[in-house]
Amino acid sequence: MRIIPLSEGSFTIDKTKQFIPFDTGKDDLQQRSVGSLLVEVQPFCVITKKDILIIDTGLGFCNPDGTLQIHQNLLNNGINPMEVTKVLLSHLHKDHAGGVSKEDKILRQKFFSFPTATYYVNKDEFDFAIEKGKPSYTPDEFSILTHADKVVFTQGNGHIDDYIRYEVTGAHSPWHQIFMIEEDGEKLFFGADVAPQLNQMKSKFIAKYDYDGKRCMELRQQWWQQAHDQHWTFLFYHDIATPVLKC
Repeated sequence: MRIIPLSEGSFTIDKTKQFIPFDTGKDDLQQRSVGSLLVEVQPFCVITKKDILIIDTGLGFCNPDGTLQIHQNLLNNGINPMEVTKVLLSHLHKDHAGGVSKEDKILRQKFFSFPTATYYVNKDEFDFAIEKGKPSYTPDEFSILTHADKVVFTQGNGHIDDYIRYEVTGAHSPWHQIFMIEEDGEKLFFGADVAPQLNQMKSKFIAKYDYDGKRCMELRQQWWQQAHDQHWTFLFYHDIATPVLKC
């Protein structure tokens, strides 16, 4: 499998839920609001024998020329965004689902960012996100999922094409889900915001921003042990230094 991190940059985020761009070479974290977290926003492209997968879709920001950042990142790696076959969504917080759709400013209409792909999203997470709304969720960005033919609403745990496993963890958001991709003995694990950074896997802590911080901590400990026993490769969505780690 080929793994391609699709970094959209580094950001600070505080209780306002606003993602403020952060230049790690110039900016001083101490100058940001108290309690700010420093994170990378980093969807992934995984190329398997069968699929070109996108795992979460980032903030949905565009370059000055109007090109979606996630599209440009794919093009920079020789991948046509129109060739993406599946989009896997862990949950619908705006930093993970902002790139689900793109608005045509002239037609004032939303279109799927990956029109040839099938989107996979947990149905309960979708319903919760529509009801909950801002500031954590931006329904305008993903409400297009409601009436689309190429959307699969998952519930509970299961498999996609026998080699992608999804599992509802809750913990970070009520219906947050993780993905395990297995091919030719290789196991890629995407824990999304329950396992967002390497340093969080190595320490015991309960975060106030999680729906169930204690459950998050317990799952991280469990996965860290399993990863070493079974030689997983982690994909860390919010890690600035270590997007991919093979155990």
